[in-house]
Amino acid sequence: MLVVMSQRLTLSRAAHLLGISRMALQKRIREGELPSFDGMVSVDDLQHMWPQLDLEESGSFEKTRAIREDAFARRLRERVLPSQEALAQRLFAQGQELAELQRTLTRYHALFEALQARLAAAPAPGKEELAKLLDEGLAQALAAPAPGADVSALDAMLRVMSAHVTVKPSGHEFFVEGSETLLKAALRAGLTPNYGCGNGLCGLCKARVVAGETRAMAPSDYRFSAAEKAQNHVLMCVCTALSSDLVLEVLEAGAPEDIPEQRIVAKLRSVDRLNDDMLRLHLQTPRSNRLRFLAGQRVTLGLPAGVASGADLHAEVPIASCPCDDRNLIFHIPRPARRGASANSQGDPAQGFAECLEAGLLKPGDELSVWGPWGSFVLDWSSRRLALVFIAIDEGFAPINSLIEHAIAEDAAASITLYWASTDAGEPYLPNQCRAWAAALDEFSYLPLDLAELPAALAANAALAESDIYLAGAARQVEPLAAALRAAGQPSRQLHIEAL
Repeated sequence: MLVVMSQRLTLSRAAHLLGISRMALQKRIREGELPSFDGMVSVDDLQHMWPQLDLEESGSFEKTRAIREDAFARRLRERVLPSQEALAQRLFAQGQELAELQRTLTRYHALFEALQARLAAAPAPGKEELAKLLDEGLAQALAAPAPGADVSALDAMLRVMSAHVTVKPSGHEFFVEGSETLLKAALRAGLTPNYGCGNGLCGLCKARVVAGETRAMAPSDYRFSAAEKAQNHVLMCVCTALSSDLVLEVLEAGAPEDIPEQRIVAKLRSVDRLNDDMLRLHLQTPRSNRLRFLAGQRVTLGLPAGVASGADLHAEVPIASCPCDDRNLIFHIPRPARRGASANSQGDPAQGFAECLEAGLLKPGDELSVWGPWGSFVLDWSSRRLALVFIAIDEGFAPINSLIEHAIAEDAAASITLYWASTDAGEPYLPNQCRAWAAALDEFSYLPLDLAELPAALAANAALAESDIYLAGAARQVEPLAAALRAAGQPSRQLHIEAL
C-alpha cells in the first residue's frame, strides 16, 4: 500500500504563507485545533483549517480561483523583488524540486507496471478485475494533485520572492524580503545579531554560511582570514540571501552585558508635543555608526555645548523605539511642568534638558551625544513563559513601547497584555498606537485605566501567575505595586521592574 506523506512546514513558514502572526498559529496548536509534529504543521491540516486556501471550494472553482489569486498577487506586489540573480537561483532550485517530483512519479509508475505484470502472470483468479482496479487506481493517482499541492504551490512562490533563514545555534528564523541585507532582515525580525558599523568595515557582523548561498550587495573593506574564507564566513551587513533556504551560524546577544558601551553623535530630526505632559524626541544616527541596544534599555543624551549658556545638560532616558530600526531613536520626554515647577536646570540637568527642548532651542540637524546603552529591563525568553504582561504607568510607557515592538517583531509570545495606567484624568498620550496593536493582533489586549483601578484589574487576571510581567513607571508608583504583586504570590523571577 502506498502512503503519501503530506508536506510539512515550519511555524514561521506557515505563518508567512497565511499572512498571520506566529503567535496566532501557536494558539491554535495549544488549543488542539491544529496538529503539530516536532514544531512543524502539515499543509493538509492548514488547508482544512483555512479553507479559503482551497481553490475548489463550494464548486465555484473559477470565481474562487480569481479571488484568491488576486489576493495572493496583491501580497506579492507588496514585496520588493529580489535581484535577477537571486530570482534565477531560486527558480532553478524550484525547477530541480519539480524535476525530482517528476522522477519520483515515474518510479512509482514503473513500480505499478511491475506489480501489474506480476499479477497478470499469477494463476490467481480474478486477475482481470484486479488489473482493472490497478489501472484505474494508477491513473487516478497520477492525475490527482498531491496532498496539499495548492498550499505547496503558494509556498513555492513565496520561496522565490523571499528567502527563509535559520540561525544556528539559537534556532531563530527570519525572512529576507527582496534584496535587503541579512543584517537588516534579522533586526526587522527582532533578532539581536552581533554588529558594529553596518557598513562592511568592522567585521563584527560576520556569520558562517552552513547551507545555502549568499551574494554581496556592496563592496567591503573588511578582509577575511584564510580560515574564515575556508569556513564560508560572510558579512551580514553587505550580503543578501541568494538561495531560498539559508542556514547561518550567528553570534547573538542574549543579555545586556553582551552589548558594548557606545558613544555616538546623532542628529535631531524633530521634537513633537504628544499632549500637555509629553514630548517626543526623534534622533537619527549616522549610517556607519548606529546604536546597538536591547529593547527596554536607556541611554544618556547630552545637548550641544553652548545651547544653555554653556551648562552641561544631559538626561538619562529610556529608548522608546525598537532595535529593529537602529538608526531612528525615539524618546518620550516629560515636559518641564510635569517634572515640577520648583526644579531648576542648575540643580537638575534632566529638568534643564527638558526645558531646552520645550523652549525650541534645538533645531533639526543639531547634534546630540548618545552614550550607552544602560539597564537590564529587557525581554527574558529563557523562562519560555510565552504570555507577556506589560504594565506602564504614565511615562513608563516609553521602555514598555520598545519591549512591545520587539516582542511583536520576534513573534514568539503566545499573548501580550498591556495595562497603561494614568495618574491624571484622560487617556494615555499614545492611545491610537495601542488600539492599532489590539486591532492588528489577535492575541494582543490593551486596557487603559486610572492608576487607582490598576490593582483590581491585575487581581482579575487569572493568568498573571503564569506570565512574565514587565512594570515601568516612576519609582514612587512602581515599587509599592511590585511589592503588592510579590505579596500576592507573583514569583520574583517573573517580575521585571524599571523604576524611572
